[in-house]
Amino acid sequence: MPNLMLSLSLLAITWSSLALAHEPSPLQDFCVADFNAPVRVNGFACLDPKQVTPDHFLFRGLNIPGNTSNPLGSFINRPTVLQIPGLNTLGISTVRVDYRPGGVVPPHRHPRASEILTVLEGTVLVGFVTSDPENRLISKVLQKGDVFVFPFGLVHFQQNVGQGNAVTIAFLSSQNPGVIAIANSVFGSDPPINADVLARAFQVDKSIIDKLQAAYN
Repeated sequence: MPNLMLSLSLLAITWSSLALAHEPSPLQDFCVADFNAPVRVNGFACLDPKQVTPDHFLFRGLNIPGNTSNPLGSFINRPTVLQIPGLNTLGISTVRVDYRPGGVVPPHRHPRASEILTVLEGTVLVGFVTSDPENRLISKVLQKGDVFVFPFGLVHFQQNVGQGNAVTIAFLSSQNPGVIAIANSVFGSDPPINADVLARAFQVDKSIIDKLQAAYN
């Protein structure tokens, strides 16, 4: 019996750990983020429900095309819990991306979310790379109405490969999914990663690393 109880206890601890590996389920109808609360928790403390208004659950403007006149040729409109306090504890957020022809969302990952993307307009190349050592590229050209999933935490990208503009909308499994843009993180960190480390990692001359770091700093 003691061994059985020990096994059950270990199993309960394991399942509890798995359950808390992502954002926990809410324990009330809502928990609107109180950005002024003195208490810091994983997420935000709850605003007094008596102070909650409909505007805490509202975001306007996702229908407005973004300005894609930039080097990437894309514009990302990403309302998270910081723009929609009512998202707090709900484990979901959304993002709209506008692309001019050839525009890209460069390789990046979300450390706290998986993502499901839908093409609203245009033709979009999408893909993600599986984890090491396989590093397999899984990629597809999507048309209007197509849906594609990016698994949790994996590096992925998008590019408009059509003749006209493109629009996608996606939903992510976190109120604050975070973004790690690979090039920005590697070459634009503050302070910079030692150039010799990167030269050895990428198997290129250090002068190339110096040029890349200069472009991001």
